[in-house]
Amino acid sequence: MQHRTKHEPSSSLLEVTLDPGEALVAEAGAMVARSPHLRTEVRLNAGRGAGFLGRLKALFVALLRKLAGGETFFVNHISAPEGGWVWLAPPLSGRVKHIPLQGESMLFSTGSYLASAGDIDVKVRWGGLRAVLAREGTFFIEASGAGDLWISSYGAIDELSCDGSLVVDSGHLVGFDASLSLAIRSPGGGLMGLMVSGEGVVCEFTGRGRVLIQSRSAGSLVGWLAPLLPP
Repeated sequence: MQHRTKHEPSSSLLEVTLDPGEALVAEAGAMVARSPHLRTEVRLNAGRGAGFLGRLKALFVALLRKLAGGETFFVNHISAPEGGWVWLAPPLSGRVKHIPLQGESMLFSTGSYLASAGDIDVKVRWGGLRAVLAREGTFFIEASGAGDLWISSYGAIDELSCDGSLVVDSGHLVGFDASLSLAIRSPGGGLMGLMVSGEGVVCEFTGRGRVLIQSRSAGSLVGWLAPLLPP
């Protein structure tokens, strides 16, 4: 599938050209413009092949996220019976990164997923208490299979290689290989370090795989803006 990213690095815009019969899955709200021949259908993100229970779970997750965070987890299925183009943009200023998946599985922080094409299954995965403590939300986005995947970040995206262990600040985590084990740790100094270091908690990865990080933290931006807002 032909694609290019324009207006980098701070105002990235993804342009995808679809040949007749091709299809693209995009995060709801990401579309900026498209050719009139494309068809768009909004669906719950239950994952491919999900039965009744899978769709019920997806509906529950969407409602929970709507109540807890003011957002839902829907995706746009964009098809091209006659071919066409579509522009997609992330909500925050930053980069768009293309990741060609070749049968592996990756987990991403909520909000990092932008679009995918090919034989890729994208679904919500329960992150457990570790995700809540890491300020990454209660759920991760899991992408697996073979095809094209596009993710976005706040700031630049860099890739680190974990060969044994690796520590990443939770607010800068974008995604990681599902083969890695994740544990939540204090940044050091016990309770005092947790309270005054300004680092919150950190994510410690073990195993071998890649970890994607962003150069800026949305949580830090919120903390900087909060005192400036009127009561």
